[in-house]
Amino acid sequence: MNKTLPFNKEQIEEIIKKYPTPFHIYDEKAIRENARRFYEAFNWISDFKNYFAVKACPNPYILKILNEEGMGADCSSLAELILAEKVGITGENIMFSSNNTPSDEFRKAKQLGAIINLDDISHIKFLEEAVGIPEIICFRYNPGPLRKSGVNSIIGKPEEAKYGLTKKQLFEAYKIMKQKGVKRFGLHTMVVSNEIDMNALVATAEMLFDITIELYKKLDINLEFINLGGGIGIPYRLDQKGVDLNILSQKIKKIYKERIIKNGLDFLKIVFECGRIITGPYGYLVTRVIHQKHIYKEYVGVDACMANLMRPALYGAYHHQTVLGKEKKPKTHTYDVVGSLCENNDKFAIDRKLPEIKIGDIIVIHDTGAHGYAMGFNYNGKLRSAELLLKPNGQVVQIRRAENLDDYFATLDF
Repeated sequence: MNKTLPFNKEQIEEIIKKYPTPFHIYDEKAIRENARRFYEAFNWISDFKNYFAVKACPNPYILKILNEEGMGADCSSLAELILAEKVGITGENIMFSSNNTPSDEFRKAKQLGAIINLDDISHIKFLEEAVGIPEIICFRYNPGPLRKSGVNSIIGKPEEAKYGLTKKQLFEAYKIMKQKGVKRFGLHTMVVSNEIDMNALVATAEMLFDITIELYKKLDINLEFINLGGGIGIPYRLDQKGVDLNILSQKIKKIYKERIIKNGLDFLKIVFECGRIITGPYGYLVTRVIHQKHIYKEYVGVDACMANLMRPALYGAYHHQTVLGKEKKPKTHTYDVVGSLCENNDKFAIDRKLPEIKIGDIIVIHDTGAHGYAMGFNYNGKLRSAELLLKPNGQVVQIRRAENLDDYFATLDF
């Protein structure tokens, strides 16, 4: 697989004249087309919806685009709820999935009419005292050791994850809510992240279908929807193959017919809360080489750092890199591509084969459209970069300005 760019060196050099590096830039046309492909793949599902994971790319311009393409918002904090509200996403177009949730966040979710997805059985009492019992409720299921296969390295073993209810707690929670008068129910899980193994994704659907049937038979509860979570991965590496959404959809459809329709539960809706697969491949971190260092290894120093893209440092994640203007040059040199933080894991690439690099070269880091800018921080006093949007007509607009020192010091009282 090749990684392509929606721009060339000359276009980026023009952009840099107005917006200095580093910056993240998103391809609107590709995001819209991808959103449509996602919905087309699952068009057999009645009222299908993807609740875009706001945490992946929390910019209102991106949320507005996805709202226009029919997506809702998966929110996990007060700020994310307000972002959704600001772009007109309200009511049951919001799925509020949080953990260790403060009462003010439940209040805001209730005010917006969001579907509240509870992470723990103890939250029933907490929610009731904070805002009352809502008309519709959802619970997050953690299968623990019952999940024998499809365990994911990012989230880890379910029994070691802080999220969700055990199976015993899950059934007790539905029973309690039914006694409290709730008539509408949903079921959610999130046991994988950035998963490209289709079998693991299908196993999640099987697991929730089985719980759906069991809830119906044991508690006479007809679930309105199941939320298969997000977690569909993207191919960060050139030798990886992405998930074919059409094949995934057909595999889920087959099991739906065999289990859900067979048991007379064909009113059950299926939703997702995908973020990464929607915007991830269509964002790019653009950075310039400002230093080179020749000691025990060859280092290329760029003006971005892990404050702009945390995934390589946090997960050891691979992000492909293109040196603009040198796409066809042989990769004859081995570099560590590094930022300027006082942390030795501030590296975008380790022992990466690249063309010979000179100071001033522009490097584009691919697949930063999800969990890129979103995971930024201010350690070492580093300022967060701008976010730009490449419009379908080729125009580039700034959708978030870069921070300045006044921003950094604004919260200090001295």
